[in-house]
Amino acid sequence: MEGLGAFLKSRRGRVTPAEIGLRTFGTARRVPGLRREELAQLAGVSAGYYTRLEQGQADTASKQVLDALARVLQLDRIETVHLHNLARQPANPGLSEPPREEPHPRVLTLLESLGDTTPALVLGRRGDVLAWNRTGHALVAEHIAFDAPQDPTRRPSIPRMFFLDPLTRDLYRNWDELARVHVAYLRLTAGRFPTDARLAELIGELTMRSDEFAMMWTVGEVADCTVGTMRLQHPTVGAVSVAYQVWLQPDSPDHRLEIYTPDDPGSADAMRILTHQSRRDTEPDSIRQHR
Repeated sequence: MEGLGAFLKSRRGRVTPAEIGLRTFGTARRVPGLRREELAQLAGVSAGYYTRLEQGQADTASKQVLDALARVLQLDRIETVHLHNLARQPANPGLSEPPREEPHPRVLTLLESLGDTTPALVLGRRGDVLAWNRTGHALVAEHIAFDAPQDPTRRPSIPRMFFLDPLTRDLYRNWDELARVHVAYLRLTAGRFPTDARLAELIGELTMRSDEFAMMWTVGEVADCTVGTMRLQHPTVGAVSVAYQVWLQPDSPDHRLEIYTPDDPGSADAMRILTHQSRRDTEPDSIRQHR
């Protein structure tokens, strides 16, 4: 998990004086980015206060101060949200066991209304699959039992699959791009839920078991995961390019409905084949034998 001081320090190191119009007169600098004193002056706070803030010794930071720091550090909207989330954390947040996640009935009704032609997943706050339709399952995880999300102890974890499951790794032609998005979203989630013991366990496990995750986590990117493209080499239908879009759920804001649509005619044909195949897999043997 990450604290406010560590985030401020990492972002301070990314902003050069030249980027914000500071003149350094050719003097040697021991830090790659802004000095604490420079950032404090540009944000309109004292150097002593900013130092205490970065060292975790200041009790609070107002919205105005945080917004000023975000402006000088050139944070985007999601990074600014993350900054405010971190500032609201207690000094030493203890971990606690979160309640078991269950998809809201209205989300399940919406998932069912999509039928089998539109692949979709319902994801929990840590990226666990809470539910999926037949085609969503066939698209991203056909090697996993379809009923796995129904049992909280067996629910597939998308982050674990991405970094620890070779079959999932082979599925994505743009794995590097999507993996960075997953890590950045986990960091955003960690800022929102600093006491979630299961989230801390997930991040710790991935850091220990995946050098790639550990490297990406160290970089410190933070981002939302709302839209993008997945380029797949699917074991059943071959090359597929799909757009994903995330629908947030008002009744359960920690959960997301992720929907996939084809990007081109060839991918649309492949999705139709996958839909047909997933429907056949659900038919009783007696029906299949008489086709």
